Amino acid sequence: MDTYRTISKPSEPIMFKERKSKFYCYCFPVSDEDTIKEHIEALRKEYPTANHVCYAWQMGVETKSYRANDDGEPNNSAGMPIYGQLQSFDVTNTLVAVVRVFGGTKLGIGGLISAYKEAAKLALENAAIITKVLQQQLSVTFEYSEMDIVMRLVKKHQLNIVSQDLHLKCKMILSINKSDFMKTLKLLKAHHKLDIKEIV
Repeated sequence: MDTYRTISKPSEPIMFKERKSKFYCYCFPVSDEDTIKEHIEALRKEYPTANHVCYAWQMGVETKSYRANDDGEPNNSAGMPIYGQLQSFDVTNTLVAVVRVFGGTKLGIGGLISAYKEAAKLALENAAIITKVLQQQLSVTFEYSEMDIVMRLVKKHQLNIVSQDLHLKCKMILSINKSDFMKTLKLLKAHHKLDIKEIV
């Protein structure tokens, strides 16, 4: 698989009501657990009267990791229904958080599962979901005299230049679609005056 789905920016909050309880639904793009903690803490401050800030996230592309948190709701009644929607929408590097302000009427386990699932679905429907291409980077070091050859290769094979440092000794970081990586690596290595290194 050369592509994956994620969200491009935080979604606008949506409020969903179920038997007087209010559910505020959010989506955030994330790449590490520290960012996730910051988002959850910010929501707790924004909604000081909230009884629960339940959430689920999924990160990674080739190897995925996830977590689901019920935040005091009965086991698997909030976090897992939210995570189920992340799977349904097939998105990664995404956090879905649902803030519940209790309205005085208990929903029961089935009612909670249904409410959190619907809240997560609304959040993801409202998010800007995009498809990204999985890429890998390599560095190319060469003498300035080889510049024309390198630029021709970049143009011909539509390689993305991430950064370049052009002096007597030049260095470029190139980003290549994962599925084309080995083929491109071989092609560049055929030019013996180029020093190629994979960036892991």
